[in-house]
Formats: sequence, structure tokens, C-alpha cells
Amino acid sequence: MDRRVSKGHGEIKFKLADRMKERGLSKNKLCNETGFRFETIQGYYLGNISRVDLFVLSEFCRILGCKVEDIIEYEPKKK
Repeated sequence: MDRRVSKGHGEIKFKLADRMKERGLSKNKLCNETGFRFETIQGYYLGNISRVDLFVLSEFCRILGCKVEDIIEYEPKKK
């Protein structure tokens, strides 16, 4: 289940929900592991953010044992 944000130039695809499911990690557990507020986790989970925080991404990668591109991906606009 990925979430996409598009402004006409391409799409940013959020895949945090997929990575969490693969690891059997709930949003509450991720909150406890990272110390982030639930709203922060929810924003990335749903792809409802306008600015990406590199510290947040690095913590997700650390906890989930993955790379940034496993969580967020750019897809160029299809012609």
C-alpha cells in the first residue's frame, strides 16, 4: 500500500506502511521505538506530509533495517 503525492512533475511515493507491515510493526510500536509523535508517524504512513525531515527518515531506516529508497521513492512523470 503506497501513497503518492503529485504536483504534475512526477510523483513521490511513500512506502512506510509496506515496510512496517513486512516487519510486523504497528504505528504505536514505531512511536515507542523512535520517540516521535503519533501524528508524525501517521503523516509519513499516509503520505500526508509537505516537507521531508531527514532525521525522521534516518530513524525509520534504522528501526526498520532498510534504505531510504525503501520508504520514499520518486517516479518521474510519464509521457
